[in-house]
Amino acid sequence: MLSYQHIYHAGNLADVQKHALLAWVLAYMTAKDKPLSYIETHAGRGLYALDAAEALKTGEAAAGIARMQTRFAPDHPYRVALNAIHARHGETAYPGSPLIAASLLRAQDSMTLAELHPREFDALRSNMARTGATLRHEDGLEMAMSVCPPTPRRGVLMIDPSYEVKDDYARLPKVLGDLRRKWNVGVLMLWYPVLHAGLHGPMLARIRQDQPDAEVFEIAFPPVRQGHRMVGSGLVVVNPPWGMVDEAQRVKALLARD
Repeated sequence: MLSYQHIYHAGNLADVQKHALLAWVLAYMTAKDKPLSYIETHAGRGLYALDAAEALKTGEAAAGIARMQTRFAPDHPYRVALNAIHARHGETAYPGSPLIAASLLRAQDSMTLAELHPREFDALRSNMARTGATLRHEDGLEMAMSVCPPTPRRGVLMIDPSYEVKDDYARLPKVLGDLRRKWNVGVLMLWYPVLHAGLHGPMLARIRQDQPDAEVFEIAFPPVRQGHRMVGSGLVVVNPPWGMVDEAQRVKALLARD
């Protein structure tokens, strides 16, 4: 099943949390003059128009990035990345994780992106054409297993499924453990939605059991509209860089302000 398209949800509060922390991690790691690898398993199309009918229909961007962007300092890596995208694509553009990464990585760094949805992959290929990224039209988790450990060995892996395939919740703890064994120095980031039904609960319990030193960062927020199932956003991070726990708390506080 490949029905999910992120344009309906781009720029929501979950994106803000996820992308703000990703941008901080990449800025922290690129501060050292050593190359790194960036790998993403579910890249989407990479760039979204928040004035598109799909984005306007849900109102999630209006409740998310439209309210939150100016809460980040001008020199915060997330704000820097957003400003770079706006300068190139206009104020209503919103970058997915691939373009956030592309705006912060350097010439010596490498990027490998997977996307399985045919139309999303075609859009990703167009939007990432000038970035030098390696694009793979395949299952992202299988891609990650095949390329890890990457060269260079320093690096970040973003696992960001749509969770439209229900066995993702059961599959991901083992995949995360296998990836850690293959790439023990990688910063492994797994995003998950917090839904009313609590589907993430057993997955998170298994990860905590298998990876007790992993950090878990969650935020809560009210449903953006009646009947909306998402009430929060979470990130599991294996090998978080020094200072990330404090940064996650700062981001959480920014998003919680009235």
